Amino acid sequence: MTKLSVNINKIATLRNSRGGNVPNLLKVATDIENFGAEGITIHPRPDERHIRYQDARDLKKTVTTEYNIEGNPIKSFMDLVLEVKPTQVTLVPDAVDAITSNAGWDTINNQAFLQEVIAEFQNKGIRTSIFIDTDLKLIEAAAKTGTDRIELYTEQFASEYEKGNKVAVKPYTEAAILAHKLGLGINAGHDLSLDNIKFFKDNIPNLDEVSIGHALIAESLYLGLENVVSMYLHRLK
Repeated sequence: MTKLSVNINKIATLRNSRGGNVPNLLKVATDIENFGAEGITIHPRPDERHIRYQDARDLKKTVTTEYNIEGNPIKSFMDLVLEVKPTQVTLVPDAVDAITSNAGWDTINNQAFLQEVIAEFQNKGIRTSIFIDTDLKLIEAAAKTGTDRIELYTEQFASEYEKGNKVAVKPYTEAAILAHKLGLGINAGHDLSLDNIKFFKDNIPNLDEVSIGHALIAESLYLGLENVVSMYLHRLK
């Protein structure tokens, strides 16, 4: 069964655009869980332009499902995660000024660094995941870092699927098969939507979790948040 973790960064963006606390991030997270989602994801960045570090601390007190914090393991991020102790940390090699994540880890050249970071999180009982592309050599190297899971970076799939190219899922299927064989759990995220999620899930064996934010929140503007969460759960199960 594939779990749905909802990324609430866009809720924080909307709140921050006017100041104050509307919409209330903590209430929205609780509502999303009550609607059936099995996890809450946040991706705080150093400039706190959407999720603030304090949000990460506050959500720890209210999230009752799986709690996933994504980000580049710079010192401030690592300190935050070690303090909050979420269910999972997803390591993403994004630049400080990146609008959104746009590449996976080079797990070959960064292997020693990732091994050190992952060991530190795991020593605190935090499950680790590495944001990664579908290159099989990178998947093999990811297994050597000691990570618990990988998160397949799905932008390329989503872009090609929108053009009608369903064969674009093949590298993801092959990556998932290899990852499972190597003992890794499999997550996925980035540009997954109501349009493509069922096809993707049906073609990715042993898919543990998808993390969806931008599309889900945009779709909710038309269809309503509770309805959209339910629609994703239906497609995933």
